[in-house]
This record gives sequence, structure tokens and C-alpha cells, in this order.
Amino acid sequence: MIEIDAEAVRWSHPESERRGRPLVLLLHGVGSHEGDPTGLLPHLSPAFVYASLRAPLTHGGGWSWYPLSQPGSPAYAPVDEAADAVLRFVDGLGDEHPTVGLLGFSQGGSLSLQLLRKRPAGFAFAVVLAGFVVPGAPDGVDAGVAAVRPPVLYGRGDADTVIPADAVERTGAWLTEHTDAELTVYPGLTHGIAQEELDDVNAFLAKVHPA
Repeated sequence: MIEIDAEAVRWSHPESERRGRPLVLLLHGVGSHEGDPTGLLPHLSPAFVYASLRAPLTHGGGWSWYPLSQPGSPAYAPVDEAADAVLRFVDGLGDEHPTVGLLGFSQGGSLSLQLLRKRPAGFAFAVVLAGFVVPGAPDGVDAGVAAVRPPVLYGRGDADTVIPADAVERTGAWLTEHTDAELTVYPGLTHGIAQEELDDVNAFLAKVHPA
């Protein structure tokens, strides 16, 4: 069983300042680490506490949420296992936070959508940047998401050559069918995050969690 290393989590606030505040989990991409998404913190809404998690599997000099296989179409079971590990981490927080949201990049974005599948009403929203929805869900899994229709912001660059076109098409269709989604394409953006995108993320956060 894989687990999230609680000691490796990078928090935006000290423990004494977290309780009672909405939480956003930051989920990095493959080959990265928990310190990478913290570079976004100066650009994100201060209304939230942020926790950047380290993926449980080693990958080169970094970490991976699940083994790589066909780009944009990983095996379903290992993604589900990674989502279970994150859910155990969330459950371990108890009632510290009134809401929990998700912000994932690339592989972390695919994990964010898998977490919505696992617990549709358990997350206030998801921000998916350059990510995708994993194919191969068992029958009936996605019905729970459609019943809740959680708010999702999906941002990607039109010059992203990492996420295949079929995965992008699948993700857009799945989000439209199952969630209350905002889909935004950024001209010229490759497999990364632009300031314009972060501005849209903050506008989305303000909408789903008004001050």
C-alpha cells in the first residue's frame, strides 16, 4: 500500500494558523516534487491554506503518483491507488478545514479528477492544469460525479505536446458531461503554467469560495 509522507508535505502556513481555514491540496507533475508547486503560492489567493504533497513513487530525480505508461492513458488501477492514498491523508486531517479543494498539474491534474471520482462531494472544487481524465473507469463510477457536478477549472496550452490530442478531447468531453467546468485554452502555452492562467485560477477560486 502506498502512502503520502506527511512529513514531506509543504504547508503555506504554520500549524497554528491552519485550523478553520479552507484547504487546497497542490499535486505536482511526474518527475517533480512537493517543493515545485510552492512556487505558485505568491500568485495564489491568500484566502486558502495550501498543502503541497509529495507523490509516493520515485521517478528519476523526483516523484510520480503512478507509473507512466501510454501518455495520457495510464492504467486505471494505479491511479485509483494513488487517489486512495491522498484520501487517507485528507481523512487524517480530521475536521481541521471546512472545505478541501484540489489544484493539480499534469499527472497531478489527472489525480485531481480521479479524486473527484472517488469522493465527488468531498472536494469543493478542482483546478486541473495541463492534465487529463484517466480512461477505463468501471461502469457506474462517473455517475456519482455527474450527480454532484463539482466546479472544475481546466486550463491547457494549445502548444502542449506532452498531453496527446485524444486525451485532451476525452477530458473536455468528460468534464462537460460530469462537472460544472470552465475550459480555457491559452494560445502559445506549452506544457507549463502562465501568468494569465494563474489570474484565471484566482478568479475561479474567488467564485467558488467568495471572501
